[in-house]
Amino acid sequence: MKPRREVPQQDGTRRNEQIRAREVRVIGAEGEQIGILSKQEAIDLAKEHGLDLVEVAATADPPVCRIMDFGKFKYEQQQKKKEQKKNQTVVQIKEIKIRPKTDDHDYETKLRHIRRFLEDGDRCKVTVFFRGREIVHKSRGQAILDRIVENTKDLAKVEAEQNVEGRTLQILLIPLGKK
Repeated sequence: MKPRREVPQQDGTRRNEQIRAREVRVIGAEGEQIGILSKQEAIDLAKEHGLDLVEVAATADPPVCRIMDFGKFKYEQQQKKKEQKKNQTVVQIKEIKIRPKTDDHDYETKLRHIRRFLEDGDRCKVTVFFRGREIVHKSRGQAILDRIVENTKDLAKVEAEQNVEGRTLQILLIPLGKK
């Protein structure tokens, strides 16, 4: 009957008997260098202290292993991941579509939306789209975009200048301040 092969942890961290190397460089529980020992001597030393031998640098020659409490190590890694995820900010690109014939009241409403998006720290893509024969009057669309840039200059700066793609005219505004 074959001996059962131990499978390393899902994250690839090997510990105790899962370590493959014959000799390992051992770091003590307090961070002190112990030296190069055979795998079994290192495991016995770790068990004397009631701790685990954990492989921290598998690619080194010989691999570097540390004597530590594996459960505590895993818990601290999870806490660090959770903290990084909490501090991560997701910047979204919000899009406002407007037409060259948009009335003043509708323009003001769309401008309020743009200002709110920028205050929340999101980027805002403003698109003027033309229908039918309106494409002949691109200057109207450019005037609307210039007016939006002028009305939001206290909150945002233009990242991407006006560009034409087919029947649309677009600019990208990014907020000056952070979220």
